Amino acid sequence: MILPAVDAPPRAPVLLGVDLGGTKLQLALGDAEGRPLRARRRPTEPSGDPAADVARIAEDARALLAEAGVAACDVSAIGVSVPGPFDPDTGMVLRPPNLPGWDAVPLRAWLEDRFGCPVHLENDANAAALAEWRFGAGRGAQHFVYLTMSTGVGGGLVLGGRLYRGVRAGAGELGHVPIEWQGDVCSCGLRGCAEAYLGGASLARRLREVTPPESRVARLAGGREAATAVHLVEAAKQGDPFALAEMARYAHYLARLLSVTVFALAPEVIALGTIPTAAGEALVFEPVRRQLGAHLWPRVASGLRIVPAELGDALASHAALAAAREAFRARDERHAS
Repeated sequence: MILPAVDAPPRAPVLLGVDLGGTKLQLALGDAEGRPLRARRRPTEPSGDPAADVARIAEDARALLAEAGVAACDVSAIGVSVPGPFDPDTGMVLRPPNLPGWDAVPLRAWLEDRFGCPVHLENDANAAALAEWRFGAGRGAQHFVYLTMSTGVGGGLVLGGRLYRGVRAGAGELGHVPIEWQGDVCSCGLRGCAEAYLGGASLARRLREVTPPESRVARLAGGREAATAVHLVEAAKQGDPFALAEMARYAHYLARLLSVTVFALAPEVIALGTIPTAAGEALVFEPVRRQLGAHLWPRVASGLRIVPAELGDALASHAALAAAREAFRARDERHAS
């Protein structure tokens, strides 16, 4: 007797995310909602040969798939969280400062050739914003701003429940809003950018110049020449007068940046990551909220929440899978139309 053919049940979508940082490479497998199921991490270790670097990333991805018992052909979409600059239309990575030799690298095409599924490249700050919006501090908000202050200042905007990229994917560059017209020189070459006052690299340069040798900042760093934001925050938490004054200055400039952000975008939630999260409520969040309260219209400020980012060490996996989910969503929208 010949039994009728039975269609196999459809496989659950599997997403593969790659967070390509300057120092660390994070790969993650996730479900269709972007929840991480399995991950692996290693130093990025760029060789100067982008083709070899991408081949190694693909090998790592296949090893992760093998560990999970997933065939490469079962991956529904791949997302890559990448540092700028890159071209979102062509999928070309355009000479990121921390990836030597990566000049006009067709990363999307190379990965699509290897895995045969849609690949989406996303600015790393945008991917982090999506991750915090779906799984972290922005859950439930329709209008959400994410800002991270690590080496520089990055931002991402979720407006009306969708990531907002703007022309040539240039939206969200809040680190280069001018907050002092004739202020300090920024790494981008302009003067007075928020990044020149709030980014970790700029802060470290300032500390090397102005830290008193007798301050707790200098003692924690083993000399002011080695002082960083980490030492500044710790010294402020210990009550060092110089560190407290510097953190007050930091909060003042952060409030300036956020006042522009709130008047321009009227978000429900602003999540702050890295330096502000490490500094905490008393040093950053409370003074920033207080200063904003004096400089915003009540109807604009009403209901606004300024909160620490929540995902912490889990951010890289979530961000990479958020980029993959964008590829998966775009594919479904194309099929629906």
